Amino acid sequence: MGNLIPQSVYAKSLRSQLPKAAFEPDSSKLTLLVINLLILGLGWVMGSQLHHWPTQWLWLYLPFALIMGNSVTVLAFGSHDLMHGSVTRNYKLAYRLAVITQAILWMPPTLWQIVHNRIHHNNTNSPDDPDRNYYFQQPNTIGKRVQALLFPSSELALPWVVIGVMTGWGIYTWRNILSVLIWNGSSSALAPATFTVSQKQKWAIARELAVMIVLHLGILACLSFNLLQIAFAYVLPIVLGYAGMIAYIYTNHLVSPITEINDPLVNSISLQMPKFIDVLHVHFSHHAEHHIFPGLNSDYYPMVRDLLRQQYSDRMGYVVGAVDAWKMLLSTPRHYLDAVTLTDWHGQYQAPCHLIGGMDETPSLDKIRGFESVELINGR
Repeated sequence: MGNLIPQSVYAKSLRSQLPKAAFEPDSSKLTLLVINLLILGLGWVMGSQLHHWPTQWLWLYLPFALIMGNSVTVLAFGSHDLMHGSVTRNYKLAYRLAVITQAILWMPPTLWQIVHNRIHHNNTNSPDDPDRNYYFQQPNTIGKRVQALLFPSSELALPWVVIGVMTGWGIYTWRNILSVLIWNGSSSALAPATFTVSQKQKWAIARELAVMIVLHLGILACLSFNLLQIAFAYVLPIVLGYAGMIAYIYTNHLVSPITEINDPLVNSISLQMPKFIDVLHVHFSHHAEHHIFPGLNSDYYPMVRDLLRQQYSDRMGYVVGAVDAWKMLLSTPRHYLDAVTLTDWHGQYQAPCHLIGGMDETPSLDKIRGFESVELINGR
């Protein structure tokens, strides 16, 4: 694929134009994390009293469940910044806080550091990226079938899209947990690409997962293991929070092409969102900008976008409105036929990936690193 610019080139050309403060940790986001933890705590305390509420008044809890759901989303995006080092340089503090903030996400910090910071950022939308779409030519494993069933695409009816939005994050985190704890790179049954962790890291992930299980059991105990209270104060906020997260995450890379060179303006999409939403969600919409500067104070991502607009005006197609991004998701299939073409489960319908100026050269699959052959497998 021609006309690709490595992430390091963007970073080098823009870095000197950003203020020094942009590269310093923003401790105010520690306060943001604590505030949203307190909101969840308050919600669970309130939820523990729902059995005293008359049935006809239970709907009054729903607005607070929505607020709690947003707190889950904010904790996810705030933890994302925390683990990239843009909140504090105190590793012990960041790690301990991440165990708590990511507990609600069921994502052990050690695993996140590996699968997201190390692998995804260094291999974005390449054959080695476990976050990418499956290739049409890959075996029809359980992971591929689940992704085809629940990830938004032109093949899904609306009810399945809704279910996928509610469950997408849970599927993502548990497929990675099980992949490393059970197979550790020896099987691609659950994810598009495999990766391995050391034995030390594996035990760290297991310990963190055990802590998270205890924390979740503590929440359920606070709710007296009452099904009504669990439904309103535990399941509903978590589902809403996960949906808020995944509504962003699905747009990040799933309609973008496979790239051998890590070019964030080609293999990533940023969203154009209202300013108050960007502030509320720590500018997570600026995803390509984040891939250029992963450890940047997220408050400065709009400045990065402005600089890109000045210096790379011909490549600004990476910024897409949220509605338009979802239209692309729902009008395209979710399997790669080649680096710039998406196809459906049966290989019958084809659609181009989201390409910006000049990114239309299609390489043969056997030239894509990590892919052995264009020969179809499983008899298809």
